[in-house]
Amino acid sequence: MQSTNLTRGRNQWSALDLWPPAGWWPEPARDLVQPGTSTASATFVLLPQAESVHSARSFAAGTLMGWRMAELLDGMELVVSELATNALRHGLTLTPGRPRQVIRLCLIRRGALVACALTDPGSAAPVLRDPSPFEPGGLGLHIVESLSLRWGWCPLVPHGKAVWAVLSA
Repeated sequence: MQSTNLTRGRNQWSALDLWPPAGWWPEPARDLVQPGTSTASATFVLLPQAESVHSARSFAAGTLMGWRMAELLDGMELVVSELATNALRHGLTLTPGRPRQVIRLCLIRRGALVACALTDPGSAAPVLRDPSPFEPGGLGLHIVESLSLRWGWCPLVPHGKAVWAVLSA
């Protein structure tokens, strides 16, 4: 398990894109992919409201069932919940005059692996922190780290970021 921050490069995609380009996969997790594996992707737009976390979980569950990957269901629902909650809490900016912002969830299957990527317009890096025993919350990225083979984030141009996690069937 590892977290990686990617710098801007030729494989960047913008927070304004509806989905990443065909064949996108997190650079630090490319060594996990077997050559010639089948691929599929599904994208969902989340509105900036609390109910979107439930919608994101339902979308992920339906997508995995459609891909016949039910063994990933519990872990992916937790990862999607944590990443969507973080995107809603920390990734949205309340700037007057800016168009309504959205968060995008993309699931990308490469053989037995599924990457979950959430994009948001925020620029702050996700931080794995150690909350005090009496602090509610703060363990979301620890949950993501424990359930994924790898996780990380990358900045997007012109603004925003993608936070991703790779799970294996």
